[in-house]
Amino acid sequence: MSDFIKEAILSGILETFEMTFFASLFSYIVGLPLGVLLYATSKGRLLENKAVNGVIGIIVNITRSLPFLILLVLLIPFTRFVVGTSIGTVASIVPLTVGAIPIVARMVESSLNEVNPGIIEAATSMGASPVYTIIHFIIPEATPSLLQGGAINVATVLGYSAMAGVIGGGGLGAIALQYGYYRYQKDVLWTTVALLVIMVMLIQEIGIRMSKKTRKT
Repeated sequence: MSDFIKEAILSGILETFEMTFFASLFSYIVGLPLGVLLYATSKGRLLENKAVNGVIGIIVNITRSLPFLILLVLLIPFTRFVVGTSIGTVASIVPLTVGAIPIVARMVESSLNEVNPGIIEAATSMGASPVYTIIHFIIPEATPSLLQGGAINVATVLGYSAMAGVIGGGGLGAIALQYGYYRYQKDVLWTTVALLVIMVMLIQEIGIRMSKKTRKT
């Protein structure tokens, strides 16, 4: 493997981390409130609202149902509008974020649904408002599950980032495609695959450890 390829792989690792970090951050900025809203407006919850829950649920389900490669192509005009181009590392962050938002929302909703109803009843009996109960009782109680779900979401974004190379995105996916697939350099292909697997395993392990530390015994 030439020095040029080694430098390209190192650059690809940094680009992959950049895409994963910012896409995960932006997806949680939008997805976390959406997930809380899905939970709070569902049947029997603190802010039950069938109309709001139904509309958000439909949007989330439709977005989740689209294969990521198709979403990449569909979002090209939107990506150009947001960052001025549809090619490169920065451009890839846009579809990665959009693709991750519904996954984050459903994961957050699922984590909040695991909270013991008795905690909610106790908070309500003390006169806590629905918003106060969600922020100070439900979310803290669901933190271990949220952290574990967060690790899964970040790993999912990392996996999606590898597909961004198909439309000119950066990162390890682009290197695997350009050198490993198009130029038949199998050593490059397997190296990038191994690196992606290791990165996913590390992220999941960090998430599990953080979850265990915050989980009450």
